[in-house]
Amino acid sequence: MFHQVTDADTAVAVGSGDVPVLATPKLIAWLEAATVEAAAPFTEPGRTTVGTAIRIEHLRATPVGGRVEVFAEPPSSVAGRRLTFSVRAVDDSGRLVATGEIDREIVGRQRFLASLPHPAADR
Repeated sequence: MFHQVTDADTAVAVGSGDVPVLATPKLIAWLEAATVEAAAPFTEPGRTTVGTAIRIEHLRATPVGGRVEVFAEPPSSVAGRRLTFSVRAVDDSGRLVATGEIDREIVGRQRFLASLPHPAADR
C-alpha cells in the first residue's frame, strides 16, 4: 500500500509533535491497515481480527509530499487465535522508515461486539 504524506498526516495535525513530518500515529494506522488486509485469508465468514499489540520503531522522518509504502508479512503458521505480523514502511527513495510487529487476534465479530459495554451503562 502506498501513501503520500499530506498536511493532515503530520505530527502537527494529529497532535503528536510540532514538526510537519509524518506522524507516528498516522504511520501506525497505515501499518495496521496493512495487517487487516493481510489477515483476511486467516478469517472465516463471521470472524474478523482486532489489534492487540503494536511494537514499532519509527526510524526516519518523511516530509509532506513524500511517499511511503507499507508492508505486512503474515505469520508462516498460526497457532490459536493470535496472528503476529512483521511490518515495515519504506520511503520513495527505498529507505526504511519503520519496522516492527503488530499482533491481531481472530474473534467472532458478533460475539466481540456483543461483549462491549454499552456507553449508557457507564453513567
